Amino acid sequence: MSEQPVLYGAAYSVYVRAARLALTEKGVAYRLVPVDIFAPGGPPPEHLARHPFGRIPAFEHRGFALYETGAITRYVDEAFPGPALQPQAPQPRARMNQVIGILDVYAYRTLVWDIYVERVSAPKRGRASDEARIRDALPWAATCLAALDAIMGPGPFLTGPELTLADLHAAPVFALFTAAPEAEPLLLPHPGLQRWWGRIAARPSMAATSQA
Repeated sequence: MSEQPVLYGAAYSVYVRAARLALTEKGVAYRLVPVDIFAPGGPPPEHLARHPFGRIPAFEHRGFALYETGAITRYVDEAFPGPALQPQAPQPRARMNQVIGILDVYAYRTLVWDIYVERVSAPKRGRASDEARIRDALPWAATCLAALDAIMGPGPFLTGPELTLADLHAAPVFALFTAAPEAEPLLLPHPGLQRWWGRIAARPSMAATSQA
């Protein structure tokens, strides 16, 4: 049984990258095993045995199997030494969980699928951008960014003075979103978020988990 954690998924995935960021920030060596959930016929059977919903990432450590990104990153923070990535006090921890919830439920689909995929990814694959989908996404994207900005306050991180799992959950989303030209005007009213993104984008963990 390997002592080194194993992460199953694809390097392009926002949620796989969030888990990789947590492992990297904790200084944990891990192995990334590629899984193509979009392969013809769907996810491979061995992956469905790890994750019955056929999503990524899945995770194993010392025989302990886990899926769902939030569960994985919390486990990584609590099971390994290194800098704490979760506040101990109830209120800051609740804020961290609130930001993660906002990203999962409201922001991810809008910022990534409705804006980044349609504006950046689709043309690269030879498909025209769905302009109506992008246009309809802009007000909701503005609401998501305003909500994150309001929670962030003076920062410098999303939930206060220390880096948390909320920042690592948000960073892969923003890495894609900010590649779309729509990001700049949407972020213009939120200089705090802009400074946050500049700070996060420059972290060594972001370079270490880049697809390039």
